[in-house]
This record gives sequence, structure tokens and C-alpha cells, in this order.
Amino acid sequence: MKLLGRRLGWVVVRWVRAFAGVGFSAAACAIAGSGRLPDLRGGTPSAAGVALTTTLVAVVTGAIASRLRFEVPSARAQRVSRLAKWAPALADMELGLALVAASYALVATTGGRDGVSPLQVVVYGIAAFAATFLSRAGLIATLAGALVLELLPVTLAGDADARAALVPRVAEHVAFVLLAASAHAAFLRGLVLRLQAEHRKRLAEEVQRRRDEAREFRLIATALPAESRAPRGRGEEEQRLAEGAVETIHASMYYTLELLKSSLDLQTCVLLWLDDAGARLKIKELVTDSDCVVETTIGADAGALGAIVRERLLLNLPQPKRGHVPYYAGPEEVGAFLGVPVLEGQHLRGVLCADRRTRRPFTLADEGLLIGAAKQILRALQNERVFVAVERSKYEHERFYHASSMLGRALTLEQVMDTAFEAAREIVEFDFASISLFDKDKKRHRICRVRLAEGAEDLVDMKTIDGLEFADGASLVSMVLKNRHYLPAGGELRDQATPVFSRKVKLKHVESLLVLPLVAADEAIGTFAIAARRAGAFGKDAREMLGVIANQVAVSLENAKMYKQMETMATTDGLTGLLNHRTFQSQLSDMLGRAERHGIKLAVMLTDVDHFKKVNDTYGHPVGDQVLKKVAAICQEKVRKIDVVARYGGEEFVIVLEGTDAAGALQLAERIRLDIGKQVFQSDKGPFSITLSLGIAGYPGDAKDKHALIERADQALYFAKHNGRNRSVTHEQMLSERVNKDGRAKAS
Repeated sequence: MKLLGRRLGWVVVRWVRAFAGVGFSAAACAIAGSGRLPDLRGGTPSAAGVALTTTLVAVVTGAIASRLRFEVPSARAQRVSRLAKWAPALADMELGLALVAASYALVATTGGRDGVSPLQVVVYGIAAFAATFLSRAGLIATLAGALVLELLPVTLAGDADARAALVPRVAEHVAFVLLAASAHAAFLRGLVLRLQAEHRKRLAEEVQRRRDEAREFRLIATALPAESRAPRGRGEEEQRLAEGAVETIHASMYYTLELLKSSLDLQTCVLLWLDDAGARLKIKELVTDSDCVVETTIGADAGALGAIVRERLLLNLPQPKRGHVPYYAGPEEVGAFLGVPVLEGQHLRGVLCADRRTRRPFTLADEGLLIGAAKQILRALQNERVFVAVERSKYEHERFYHASSMLGRALTLEQVMDTAFEAAREIVEFDFASISLFDKDKKRHRICRVRLAEGAEDLVDMKTIDGLEFADGASLVSMVLKNRHYLPAGGELRDQATPVFSRKVKLKHVESLLVLPLVAADEAIGTFAIAARRAGAFGKDAREMLGVIANQVAVSLENAKMYKQMETMATTDGLTGLLNHRTFQSQLSDMLGRAERHGIKLAVMLTDVDHFKKVNDTYGHPVGDQVLKKVAAICQEKVRKIDVVARYGGEEFVIVLEGTDAAGALQLAERIRLDIGKQVFQSDKGPFSITLSLGIAGYPGDAKDKHALIERADQALYFAKHNGRNRSVTHEQMLSERVNKDGRAKAS
């Protein structure tokens, strides 16, 4: 009984909240028509009049603010709650009545009692506004409020003569209110009819276009003439697939839940979906007879849902307590609850829940039905994923078929370039083609590959163009690289004086030309140029397909570069596990680049094991290898993650310290040197120790170039080894000690 009382109270509160705005706006209309508002044309308003005016202004302002903040409830919420379904209409009714109250208040305070207010036209404007922008319920409320306020003075008139005198004026006002609303409604209706006719026309054209595409479904795009293909943008295609998939998934979910509700005699059947963090559940789809279902997310550990999420097992509660079913915001009677996890492999995607008001427990058959429904929902989702993937694959296949089929097997740079020419020839016949790559550090282009058709040797001097390097300037190749868009715009070389590569090279007898950018990972790496003797060789369709090939060529070139790098070098030294010499050189270049861009310091430290040859000769190479491993491990553990430690060669190691000057590097070098000196190595000939010499150079103080920086560090290391060993020396210290020695030598 208490639960029933709480539930009834919850429902009453929700209904009062829903209709409160309309009630306040209606009260404002009553104030406007009461005849007690002050006349602003003269005299001092009474305290009661000021209070009524203030109240009316507050109500109208609140109604307008409420409408501006109003958000239309979701389609799911409108399906399961009558109040949510009525909410837009109630919001329009509240706004319409509030505007009516405001307009008649203006009329009343500016001469409305005498029928001579200059603001009477505002009432007609409100009626027109309602007919144009508000819903049918809002329009009816607006007109009803206006008519009541117009007829109210006639009703309140004291005698028959006074009422008779008011009738013509009121009739005129009512007629104008209805005329304003009707005129705007007619204009709006005409506009709607026109827009509907245009929409039907566009829809018919779209349907016909899709029918044409359906007939071409199995065909390769490049095998068709240009006029028979319907162009589609990638973004448009992705958006259309996503929208269609989401709509289909929701429809499948909704009807699955609807069937469950009907067949199991449920009060609520809800699918709750787990967020990416696994902390919250949100309603994905819902069918219910209750008005108390929450509209916000629910904690994944709430009530019975927490047990399902945690254990990933079915939960059947014959008589659950109120807190066990957390998707109800208010008091709701639940006689039985059943929840099953929605599992995709080992991953929990959500929870499918069902409950009844009656205390009739769910049977094993009911459990099996809910489990099957959860699997069906998951299958619908997976089917849409497959469908979208297939459609996306089909789209990609249409666009990249020829380029992929010809470039897919190319591994080396030379193979990719040669295959690119063959792929381009599948699209259009050409007489000349070239691929140039751009060195962004040197700001120079290099023509890496040239292909001439048979009999086209007179177009260009191969000795001049093959392997040509030229600066980034005003040529077509340079402009294409900067703009990342092909040139010339129409594929026609109209100005023969325009340099394609550089002024040293001139293409002769060429009418058609196309220079395409090679863009990989959003970076222009070079250009792909083709030319033909005949005019009009590269039409719109050819330019489009050649652009596709250029994109594929760019990706293939980058892949070939990576393949070559993987084939020719390994990044790690096999003995010590440190970076090898080649990788160190690359890392140092990157670190120097960052240091230059951000104005930070950098130090290079070269180390050498003293008398390492003697260690090998005395204790054997296996022991020498153990020494190198230990030195490598100590160096690695002493540096930060941002620093680089590599085996430079033999018994030499190199450390690059980012954001550290030579003085800071010297402190680290001393710690490494002292730590190495404390190590005791075991051998068949007894224990022994080693020492380390270290040379340090800093950027930018000692050198700004990579090779010079390494050379300065090597000079400091050489000085340390020839002046006592087992010491750390910076390049600056080396120069200072040399000066002191020279001074002492001259003095003696």
C-alpha cells in the first residue's frame, strides 16, 4: 500500500511539473484581462497594479526562457511516456499563452480600456507568429487565449448598453486576429506545398540514381563510360552507411524488445549498453508501460545490474526489492526481474533486462527466450558491421581496383615506380611519365624515374632529365607539391613557356600534361607527371582515376622505403641489446632537429673500455662480451627514458642526453665511470676490474652539426685515453688543458 502511495505521488508530481508552465501562462492571461493593470498614460499606479504588472512580467519572462531552454525528448522517451510525447505541445502552449498575456498587457496599459491603444497591432502579430512557428496545440492555445481576452470586457460590462457599445470593437479585433492567423497559415501552407513538390522531385531523382547504381552494382567503375557513373564522395558514402546502419540496428532492437514484452507479459524490457570505460550503462532501446524509467545513465554497479556486469551471468529475481532495479527513477512496483548479459566473445557489451508487475517468476523457458533475444540483438549488430564493411570495401574496390591490383606486389622503390607507369597506362595512353621525390631537408626535387613511350624520344632529352635534381621554385612540380592538387587544372599545357621541372628541361610537342601530388600520411613526398602529344588526353574521368593511382603510388613508395630499411638494417645490437650504430645516427639527427626547433641543449658522450684488447687477450672473448653487456646495462640504467644509449662500435658506446649541457653530461659520466670501476668481473684466471674513459661534447656550444658534434666528443675521448685514462673529459676541458700544457712548454 505504501509503495502504491509513493508511486501515485510520483506520478502526480510529474504531471504537475508538466502542466505547471501552461497554468502559469494562463494565470498571466487572467491578470492581463482582469482590468486591474495600471494605465501608463497618466496618474500614479496603485501598489496592487504594480504588483500585478511585476507578477505578469515575471511569468512571461519565465515562459520565454523555459521555451528557449526546452529540448525535445528523444523518440524513445516519447514512445514510452505520454508526458514526454506531449512535452513539445505543452511548451508551445506555454509560450503562446505567455505572449498573449504580454501583448494584452501592453494594450491594457496604453489605452486598451478606451479602445484606442496604438499597440493593438501587437496582438495580430502574436497570432501570425503562432500560426507560422508554433505547433497546432500552441496555435489553438494562442487563439483561444486571445479570443477569451477580447470577449472578456463584453462579459464584464455592467449593463446592456455598455455591452452593445463594445461588440463592434471586439468583433473587429477578433476578425483581425483570425485574419492574421489565417493569412500566415495560408502562406505557410503554400510554402510547404512548394517545398514538398521540390522534395518529391529531388526524391524521384535520387531514387532513379540509386536504381541506376543498383544496375551497376557488380561492375568495375573504370570499365564504364564516365557519363554512366554516379560520383560519390567518400565522406558522403561513410555518412550514408553509418546512418543506415544505426537506423537498422535500432529498428531491430526495438522490435525484438517489443516481441519480448508481448510474449512474456512484461512491464518493461530495456537494453542497457556499457560505455567504453565500463563504468556507466545507458539505455539503448526500451519498451515499457511505466512513466518512471530514468532518462540518464546508470552506474554499472547499481543494484542487480552490478551483479550481472560483475559476474557476467544471468540473474533471475522472483521478488526484487526496489533498489534492485535501478532503471526506475520513481517508485514502481516490480514483481519479478530477469537480466542477462550481452556478451560478444569475452567482451561485455550490455545488459538485457525484463520485469513484470505481477509476482509471477520467470521460468527456464523465459530465461532461454531472453538469452536468445540477447544473441539476436548482437547478431543484428554484427550483421550491420559486416554490411558496412562490405559496402565500404565495395566502394574502395571501385576506386582503387587497378592501382591496387598492379601495385600490391611491388616491394622495392624501382618496382613501385615501374608498376605505377603501367597502372597509369591502364587508364590512359601517354607519351611521357616521370616520378620525382622531394627532399624536405634540402628543399630539392629529384627525378627518380622516367618512362617514354615508343617513338616519343623527341619529347625530352633523357640525359638531361634522368636523375635531375632541382630546387623548390616556381615550376609546376613545386606548385603541385605545395598545393597538394594536380596542375594544370584542365590537363592542358596552354603556356609552353611554363617550366614543368626546371628551366634546364623542356618538354617538346606536348599538348596534354598532368602533374599529380604524391601524398602519404598527409605529407606530400613527390609528384607524378604524365604528358601526351594529343590535346584532350586527360579528361575529367581520367584525371580522377589518375589521382586515385597517385595516392596508391605514394603509399606504396612509403611502404617500399620501409621495406628497404627493414631489409638493410636492424635497429638493435645483438650482443648488448642497445641501439646499433645506424639507428643511433638516425636518432641523433632527430634529436638535433628538435633541439634546433625548440632551442634546447644536447650532449653527446662517447665511452671506451680502457685496455679492452688486453681483457680479451687475457680472459677470452666470452668474458669480454660479459664486460660489454655489463657496461651497456649500467649506461642504460643511468640515463632517462628520453635519452639514447647505443653501441657505437667494438668496445665503444655512445650516449645522447636531450636537454642537457656538457656540464650536466660530465656529472653523469662521472657517476657511470665510478660505477664501472666498482664492478668486479669473474673469470677462470681470477677476478678483475675495468675502467672507462669518456669524452663529451655539447650542442650548440661545441658544435651544431651532427658529424662535428660526434667528432668533438671523439676528440675529448681520445684526449682522456692519452692523458691517464679512467677519466671523463669535456671538449672544453680538453682545449683548456691543451692551452695550459702549451703555456707550460713555452715557459720551460
